[in-house]
Amino acid sequence: QVRLVESGGGLVQAGGSLRVSCGASGLIFSSYGLGWFRQAPGKEREFVAAISWNGDITNYADSVKGRFTISRDNAKNTVVLQMNSLKPEDTAVYSCAKGNHGGIYTSSRDYDYWGQGTQVTVSS
Repeated sequence: QVRLVESGGGLVQAGGSLRVSCGASGLIFSSYGLGWFRQAPGKEREFVAAISWNGDITNYADSVKGRFTISRDNAKNTVVLQMNSLKPEDTAVYSCAKGNHGGIYTSSRDYDYWGQGTQVTVSS
C-alpha cells in the first residue's frame, strides 16, 4: 500500500526558512513524479511545486518561484521542499503527492496518493 508521510512543518517568522520532507513507501519511488500542494483555511488546495521522476525537471507556482526549492532522493524515497523568505501568505497545510506517471504535473487530478499534510505557519 502506498503511503506518504510529511514532516518538518512548524511556526516561523516572516523572512525565515523551513524545510518539509515527505517519506514514501509501498511504491517504486523512482518511477513517479512528485508534487507539493498547500491549502490555507477557507481556500482551495493549490499547486506549489513538482519534480519529475529523476529530478531533472521541476516546476513551481509563480507565488513561490525563487523562494522554494523542491528536490528528491530516490535512494531514500524522500522528497523535500525547502522554503525560504517565507511570507504570512505561505501559511497552510502542505501535502506531498504521488503523480500518476513520471512527469511533472500542476493539477491535483494528476496525483493519486496524498500524505496527511503538515502545518506551516508564518507569523508577521
